[in-house]
Amino acid sequence: MGKTITKKESRFLSLTIAGCGLLLIGSGLVMTNTPKDTVIKQNYSVSVTEQRVAQSKTNEIKLKTMELEINNPLSLNIKDYLENSELIEPSVLKSLKLDTSLVNINQAGTYTYTIKYKKKKYNGTFIIKEKELPKVELTLKNLSLEKGAALSTNVSAYIVEELSEEVRNNIIINLKDVNTAQPGEYQYTVTYNNKLYTGKIWIYEKQTTIITPNTPETPSDDTVPTPETPTTQQ
Repeated sequence: MGKTITKKESRFLSLTIAGCGLLLIGSGLVMTNTPKDTVIKQNYSVSVTEQRVAQSKTNEIKLKTMELEINNPLSLNIKDYLENSELIEPSVLKSLKLDTSLVNINQAGTYTYTIKYKKKKYNGTFIIKEKELPKVELTLKNLSLEKGAALSTNVSAYIVEELSEEVRNNIIINLKDVNTAQPGEYQYTVTYNNKLYTGKIWIYEKQTTIITPNTPETPSDDTVPTPETPTTQQ
């Protein structure tokens, strides 16, 4: 005849299973190596409670170091400037005042922005970066110019490669050391994407051609005149 055990007895059986039987979990059935005519059944249920830990809010203001490519608009969302915006109390966020008036988006450099909360002012760093240019290696020409010739202002006159308009517009040529009024060898430089290239220009003197005037030919001393043939008298 079957016998039903209590919850307390079932827990005890679970703790001593290594010595008295096999415990199957998942189906709600507990079996032991009791005699064949004895079956022990125990139904149980398991409940899991999820515990959420709420993050505590704070009034502490932590600013980011901001970066932006030149000629792009500034963000007006104050949360973009805060490292801990999700931890700051909503009432505090609404009271923050952002000031980016010292940031010049048209000039690369490092600037200061501020955030004010009540009587406190927090200063942050804002970096305006140069636009990232195409990666190009340049080859400069070595030029020869006649004395007094004008130096070209066309970038392509100094560079071997075919260049896109964007690259040409960001090349700086320095010809200040080239004196076209004085023959000699000079250096010029080209700067692109913070890399400096050096080329040479030779200024040469114009060659003048000397023309000798034509002179009449003089007969040679070896020339012997032909004698006259005498006439015969009859």
